[in-house]
Amino acid sequence: MSQAPVRVSPLIKFGRWSLLLVGIAYGAAHQSRLSKKEEKVREIEAQQKAVRDAKLAEEKKRSAEAEARALAELSKPTPKH
Repeated sequence: MSQAPVRVSPLIKFGRWSLLLVGIAYGAAHQSRLSKKEEKVREIEAQQKAVRDAKLAEEKKRSAEAEARALAELSKPTPKH
């Protein structure tokens, strides 16, 4: 009942293997290109993070100073009339 497998042409086998290898090479090159691009983006983000962190620290410091002043104003005894 079962038939013998069909013999595949050597040209078709060569074409399949060639396309497979070309696809693997393309994928490796594409991955390399994307990795370099992502590395540059991460460097820029790291630089921006340092600036952003400094700004946030300054804002936090100002906020803490303003809160301390406000608490000092609230805790001052009020003069009695």
